[in-house]
Amino acid sequence: MTTLCVNVDHVATIRQARGVDYPDPLEAAKLAERAGAVGITVHLRQDRRHIQDRDVAALRGVVAGKLNLEMATSDEMLAFALEHRPDQVTLVPERPEEVTTEGGLDLLSQGRPVAAAVDRLAAAGIDVSVFVDPDPRQLERLAALTGRGVKGFEINTDRYTRGEAGQIELIRRVAADGGAAGHRVYAGHGLTTTNVGPIAAVPEIEELNIGHFLIGRAVLVGMVAAVREMLAAMAAARPTA
Repeated sequence: MTTLCVNVDHVATIRQARGVDYPDPLEAAKLAERAGAVGITVHLRQDRRHIQDRDVAALRGVVAGKLNLEMATSDEMLAFALEHRPDQVTLVPERPEEVTTEGGLDLLSQGRPVAAAVDRLAAAGIDVSVFVDPDPRQLERLAALTGRGVKGFEINTDRYTRGEAGQIELIRRVAADGGAAGHRVYAGHGLTTTNVGPIAAVPEIEELNIGHFLIGRAVLVGMVAAVREMLAAMAAARPTA
């Protein structure tokens, strides 16, 4: 069964647009878990454009399931993670100019700083995942990090959601190879109730991280209804016995 972690970044985006104290990502997180999410994801960006330090600290105390912190490999972010100790850290690339994450970590060129970050996090007992494109070359480099404390990887589904040919086959291949190698396999980026089915049907993918669509849908129908709609779409994709 594929589970769902809800990214509440864009609840904070709405709040920060007016510099007020609402809507509250904590309330959104509680509603998402009440609706069936197994955890909450937040991306603490270095420019603090949405989620703030105080949000992560507060979520640490209220999230009943898994708290997954997405972050860059900078010393600042590592120090923050070591202080607040989320259940999982997902290492992601980050550019100040980007609107949203533009691709996966390139382990071929960034292997050394990623390995150093993994060492520090794993030594503190924090599970580590890396966000990568569905590229077999990245999976080969991931093997070197597994022994250092990386428990799994998240497949970037962006190109799939934009309709690029061959992406679902590539995702299935990378997920199968990663699962066979003993990695926990996650996926996310750009997923909606319309396109989530083929991803949720990949047997090795155990968890999806979905945010932007869910927050946009929640504006219209509420967080609980939005999460339940997504869970229903995911369930419909699973093969029946």
